[in-house]
Amino acid sequence: MGKLVVMKLDGDLELGVRVTLEIGEDGKRPSIETFGHLPPNLKIAKAIDEWRSTYCNLGNGRIKAKKIIYDGSISQRRDECQNKACELRSHLNHWLESESFWRIREKCLKHLMPNEEVRVLIRTASMQLEKLPWHLWDLVEKDYTKAEVALSVPESEQVTRLQTSTYRHKIKILAILGDKAGINIDEDCELLKKLPNAVTTFLIQPQRDRINNHLWNQPWNILFFAGHSKSEGETGRIYINDEDSLTIADLKYALRNAVTNGLQLAIFNSCDGLGLARELQDLHIPQIIVMREPVPDLVAQAFLRHFLAAFSSGASLYIAVRTAREKLQGLEDKFPGATWLPIICENPAAISMTWPKPRIKSNIGLLIRGLLVSVMLTIGVLGVRQMGGLQTWELQAYDQLMRSRPQEKQDSRLLIVTVTEEDFQLPEQKERRGSLSDLALTRLLEKLAQFQPKAIGLDIYHDQSSQRNQAALATRLKTDDKLFAICKVQELTKERPGISPPLGVPLERQGFSDIIPDSDQVLRRHLLAMQPADVTSPCTARYALNAQLAFHYLQAKGISAKYTDSGDLQLGKVVFKRLQPHIGGYQQADTGGYQILLNYRSVEGSPGEIALKVTLTDVLKGKVNPEQVKDRIVLIGTTAQSFRDYSPTPFSEEIPGVILQAQMVSQLVSAVMDGRPLISVLPVWGEVLWVWSWSVVGGAIAIAGLVAIAPSDRSRLYLILAGGGVLGVLYIFCLTLFYQGIWVPLVPSALVLVATGGTVAIYLFLQQSRT
Repeated sequence: MGKLVVMKLDGDLELGVRVTLEIGEDGKRPSIETFGHLPPNLKIAKAIDEWRSTYCNLGNGRIKAKKIIYDGSISQRRDECQNKACELRSHLNHWLESESFWRIREKCLKHLMPNEEVRVLIRTASMQLEKLPWHLWDLVEKDYTKAEVALSVPESEQVTRLQTSTYRHKIKILAILGDKAGINIDEDCELLKKLPNAVTTFLIQPQRDRINNHLWNQPWNILFFAGHSKSEGETGRIYINDEDSLTIADLKYALRNAVTNGLQLAIFNSCDGLGLARELQDLHIPQIIVMREPVPDLVAQAFLRHFLAAFSSGASLYIAVRTAREKLQGLEDKFPGATWLPIICENPAAISMTWPKPRIKSNIGLLIRGLLVSVMLTIGVLGVRQMGGLQTWELQAYDQLMRSRPQEKQDSRLLIVTVTEEDFQLPEQKERRGSLSDLALTRLLEKLAQFQPKAIGLDIYHDQSSQRNQAALATRLKTDDKLFAICKVQELTKERPGISPPLGVPLERQGFSDIIPDSDQVLRRHLLAMQPADVTSPCTARYALNAQLAFHYLQAKGISAKYTDSGDLQLGKVVFKRLQPHIGGYQQADTGGYQILLNYRSVEGSPGEIALKVTLTDVLKGKVNPEQVKDRIVLIGTTAQSFRDYSPTPFSEEIPGVILQAQMVSQLVSAVMDGRPLISVLPVWGEVLWVWSWSVVGGAIAIAGLVAIAPSDRSRLYLILAGGGVLGVLYIFCLTLFYQGIWVPLVPSALVLVATGGTVAIYLFLQQSRT
């Protein structure tokens, strides 16, 4: 809490001044009282008159700034005004260093701290003493940089208010924009419009009865006037339009009613306002800000701009006035004495006004409503999601996340042998019936066996054999425990009867080729195992070819497949949790068999480059380095377009079946050997909490934009920019978690964020329009 210093001055410059000093905590009774005396000083009386004369000779009324030609005459008058100001400053401080005043000065220095706020209240009945620039006292100007001077009449009275002084915790301002002939008051109007936490009513060049009615009919916190005014002795006059003027006496009863109803501050951003202030103090208005002399238009605008910026940002009224006043120094080259003009006139019995901060308690109801909206919208969006209404969008978002991940290196454990269109022209392929003849397959397997691969997966249907080389191939298919072959399970409808494995391959080395694409035909899931529903199916393999190859490879590393008590597949320390009917973005998907999500490996922006590839021709003609085969899992399959064995992927790219098998083998082996993450989802409660959290964020953004900042064009821009920014943050969070293998709801979160923010914003806009 700051300090209040009251100096009661009784006398004048001709006869001397008796001084009573009171010091105490602001808002409490004074704890220190002492007395002093200031001797007569006609030099100061002469200096103030000379300064006022030179100041007024500059032509500084509240007039619209015009182009000035800086000839010698203008420059000389400015210099003269500055010189008179320096003389007055010197005389004033010399007077305040009088021996009879020293006790006053000593008490101030002893009981005031340089870093605390100090209100210095000069209480006097002398108009002559009121006109002195008390802010130039060296104690105020230099020693106490958080002190500011105010004027007050000797007698004061506190007024009991009948009702609250704020309207829904916002400042209510009545702005009277009077006669604007030759001045620009539009700038004042714009400044008031942009005030946060305030509601301003403008009366533009009004008639007397309109001002009177507004003062009677509504409670106001601040009365503001901009226009022409003047003092006539102890009487002030304001010009409300181009024809009419008023004295304060003409509004006596209306203003008294306004004070009773909560009027706390009057600002007269107009000329020569000390006469206005004296009359207004008689009506016990708590605080008044006026200009003590004629004020240039640019100075008036600059002061209002700086004062409102500081005051509405939380500074006390005294600090705000001092800050704004000192910032006017930048205009004193053109307008000497600008920093002398603003002055506070105060009723000492009143409590100093503060700009209201957004209060948490006052917004509890709004926060509760915002939370209820977030809960209801979260339930609604998750309900739509549960029925599958968001599945298409969520899978598209899943694809975007998959494409946005960082690139990876090729899997060095794999080698892919492709059969291309050109390979069909090889002599060994002369008797082929599918993509690979018996002879070509026999020679290919012989070549590969020489290089000692860990496992070979034949991703080519080869259920029939030609007569030539049939015995040799059959023997290899039956006895080579590193060779695994593919087959296809018969569908329940029996429209597709299935495809048998190559003759002679035992069941334990068979793997099915079946996949489960989504409704858009994109393959996002990895089918590991299933139980054939029809015992007559030509393919009765329980595991996919890729799973068989991974199991065999890991078995050689001492890692065997087993199942947990909950029925989940486990390889080493890695548990592969199967998909459930409602999991992640899938809400009505066929999750039969044993499925997991397929975590594609993207190399150079393509899933097709997962591993080193060689062609059938390269192998048969000895162009393959043995190190490229040794200890690797080799997959053999066709990439020829004529066989149309291609599947769409999240990368907007179709890949051959053999590449797809390689992706699946890589996922299993890399998860166990490298700790590469599998794609998992949050539990149901975790997804609900995640989505609801973003709903709360959306509501918080709206409340921050429209309550803390206050509804305006600026707050609307804030909502757009902040909403877009938070959506970007949401995407980054989702992508970061996806890179770690966690698929969190992106689409539902974005929907509730926008919906909750929009709903709360619309509600607040409607509330604002009603007020």
